[in-house]
Amino acid sequence: MTMIRKIALPLLLISVISVAFTADLNTTPKSTDTGFAVVELFTSEGCSSCPPADALLAEIEKETPKKPVYLLAFHVDYWDRLGWKDSFSNAKFSARQNQYANWLNLKTIYTPQVVVNGSMEFIGSDEKILRNSINAMLAKPSTDHLEISLGKTDKHNLTLNYNTNQQTNGYMLAVALVTQKASNKVLKGENKGRTLSHVQIVRQFDTFQLQGKTNGSVNVQVDQSNGEISSELIAFLQHTKTGKITAASKLNTLLDSQLSNKSK
Repeated sequence: MTMIRKIALPLLLISVISVAFTADLNTTPKSTDTGFAVVELFTSEGCSSCPPADALLAEIEKETPKKPVYLLAFHVDYWDRLGWKDSFSNAKFSARQNQYANWLNLKTIYTPQVVVNGSMEFIGSDEKILRNSINAMLAKPSTDHLEISLGKTDKHNLTLNYNTNQQTNGYMLAVALVTQKASNKVLKGENKGRTLSHVQIVRQFDTFQLQGKTNGSVNVQVDQSNGEISSELIAFLQHTKTGKITAASKLNTLLDSQLSNKSK
């Protein structure tokens, strides 16, 4: 059963994640004028309609490893009180989905829902629409570029350097820390008895107002308390009034054992 629910935008704490970064990671390559697709899936382990959408996201991940396709699975928390608490869920992710309802003039939010480049939304398990949307975005030339790299970094803080050729008045830099793969055995709720697999799970999400600056750095405070390891950092530029995403990039990360030998 798909759940439809309108929620408020509360003040939220940063979600937790255990990640390790090093300052000598490769920076993002210089962008070309080809298009890109940021795909945000809003999902939940408590929703019986969500596993097909999760599986579709996994298929897209396998098919696009060398393409500028940026996949983000936000596990919302409003299903948690209906029988099963999704360990990947966060109220901050539900608030982001609610923000899209405002940006896209929607009366409701629901799971599974996909938003592409902040400008279109549809049912997350609709394979034809998702594939067509990604292909259309990749085929659409983009002259806006975003390049990112890591500066001084330790286990609890990372400095992300950014540089863009576009004007940034009215834009924010969104930064997601992502766990590439994970699974859970669901003991209650609509998916009781199933073992669910996930990809590109957002574990921490932060936004920074750029105030017209086209280059600089932001500090991301990393909370390791849940013991998770991040495998990617995805960043993108998003207009604060329309939600449109104009440029994106990503970095890989290293494991804690590697960071411990290099951090000061």
